[in-house]
Amino acid sequence: MNQRQVYIEGTKKFFIAVLAALLNAIGMNFFLIPAHVYASGLTGVAQLTSDLLQDGIGVSLSTGMLVLLLNIPVAILGWFKVGRAFTVFSFITVAFMSLFLIVIPVQEVSSDILLNAIFGGVIASVGIGLALKFGISSGGLDIIAMYITIKTGRSFGKYFLIMNGVIIFIAGFTYEWTFALYTLISLYVSSRVIDTIHTRHQKLTAMIMTQNQEEVIKGIQDNMFRGITVVEALGAYSRESVTMLVIVITRYELYDLTHVVQAVDPKCFINVMETSSVFGDFRSEADQKMAMEMYKTRMHQ
Repeated sequence: MNQRQVYIEGTKKFFIAVLAALLNAIGMNFFLIPAHVYASGLTGVAQLTSDLLQDGIGVSLSTGMLVLLLNIPVAILGWFKVGRAFTVFSFITVAFMSLFLIVIPVQEVSSDILLNAIFGGVIASVGIGLALKFGISSGGLDIIAMYITIKTGRSFGKYFLIMNGVIIFIAGFTYEWTFALYTLISLYVSSRVIDTIHTRHQKLTAMIMTQNQEEVIKGIQDNMFRGITVVEALGAYSRESVTMLVIVITRYELYDLTHVVQAVDPKCFINVMETSSVFGDFRSEADQKMAMEMYKTRMHQ
């Protein structure tokens, strides 16, 4: 991509990050926080910590401020271990979310806990799903998940479930188990909405049909650090030769892949499938170090 395309792409991602942050804050301050229904991940940790500090020792520290504080060490980890562009846009989302959580007043829209759990989960997850669709995360556990995937090639899912389980248990034990059960409902609704907008599968397999294979391969290799399998194929209807490129990616790379490929070959056909397991060397630590070296070289050019 040329400099103008990079600028346009960066501007688009910035506005998506701000919109995602706003939707998250609305879902939290108008629905989840007034009902004592907790979000997932570090946002839920911040929310629960804020309640415990207020009710336990009388210290008032807003959820927005705690979200920012908890994400600072995570952002540092992401900067050095995951990727700078990914981390920057993720932290922009976190920073604006923290700002909106502080600026937007906490106001109860409905006294019905179930409605708060459902609508809060839907609105917040629309923001998360929208961010993921454009190659951005909402920070927190997404960056940690990316690091663990890069480091070990294993899914972060079980650790994510454990943390959410701890949040639910503490909320139920400290306050009422009713709130914990409604939190479960909110988390379920959130996961379904994100599934609809994007995908929660950690790994995906993309099959790209193109007649401009060299340009597409170059575009992918210039922007991503993934192996590509080239398969020569034949169109059954057109009887024309076509090349199928097979590549396994993480969910965070889906937007970048489709954007790069379609920019090079607008007529290409991309089929994306969920991948439950990957066996073998999937972005080993050596690959990551090489990728970071390539990135640093590019930054200094």
